[in-house]
Amino acid sequence: MMIKKILVSQPQPTSEKSPYYDLESEFKVQCVFRPFVKVEGLSAKEFRQQKVSILDYSAIVFTSRHAIDHFFTIAKEMMITIPETMKYFCVTETVSLYIQKYVQYRKRKVFYGTTGKVQDLVPVMVKHKSEKYLVPMSSVHTDELKNLLDERKLNHTECVMYRTVSNDLTKEEVKSFDYDMLVFFSPSGIQSLLKNFPKFKQKDICIAAFGPSTCKAVTDAGLRLDIEAPTANHPSMPSALKAWLKENQKEEPVKKAPAATAKKASTTAAKKASTTKKTSTAKKTATPKKATTAKVAAAKKTTTAQKATTKAVKKTTKKVAS
Repeated sequence: MMIKKILVSQPQPTSEKSPYYDLESEFKVQCVFRPFVKVEGLSAKEFRQQKVSILDYSAIVFTSRHAIDHFFTIAKEMMITIPETMKYFCVTETVSLYIQKYVQYRKRKVFYGTTGKVQDLVPVMVKHKSEKYLVPMSSVHTDELKNLLDERKLNHTECVMYRTVSNDLTKEEVKSFDYDMLVFFSPSGIQSLLKNFPKFKQKDICIAAFGPSTCKAVTDAGLRLDIEAPTANHPSMPSALKAWLKENQKEEPVKKAPAATAKKASTTAAKKASTTKKTSTAKKTATPKKATTAKVAAAKKTTTAQKATTKAVKKTTKKVAS
């Protein structure tokens, strides 16, 4: 299998050091960044309707970078100063590092899971059982994390801080949809794909999904899941893609002409050679014939001249005799 063009359903990285660019360089692929969904933050007015006070909590649980963006955006809009004592629990190390976009990372207490799955984050939270957890979420979410926290009897509250809506493709994008691999990060991305392509057929297109709910959305839609992330060995999507490409990316074999075509070509060449040989022989035969004709004509000319001479001699002899 040869992957040449990958659609990554996320905004284009702002850093030139993105691991996706490393994939392009190493495996000679093209990564096209085109979100299938777009995230809209709730306004402060909408958030207040949930009657949740951020400062009532001592720890925040982040399951994505979107959650981080909209948490700090709402806090700023509501003019809330996040205390230095606030703790942050993140589903992956990558998400935890994103916090430094808003605060000085070294001054914060940050914790994260080891595999990228919420199941592995909960044991870390249990070690801080006295904390009061706030979980910012999308309007589209599952109750998986809520149920896990309930089982461990942790004090927690879920709140919606942003909504996910479909980001429809243009007519031109639909017509030029020629990707070898699609990479999704949310169930909404799968829904958007099927909305844009109601009769979508996967065929040889590879599908990669990040997160348990996204992976489930792929299989629930009757599609084939080729790459799953995060895993113990590959906590990020670029890492999972690299491992898959390294194992499956193969050069396209040089196409050989079918046996029937080769035989036909051989026969044609033989006929051409035979025709050339016949033509050559015919030319050789024609040359002696032409030469013979010339000799006969010359002989006839000589005989005619001899007859004319003999006749003239006889005429002269007759005059002398008279």
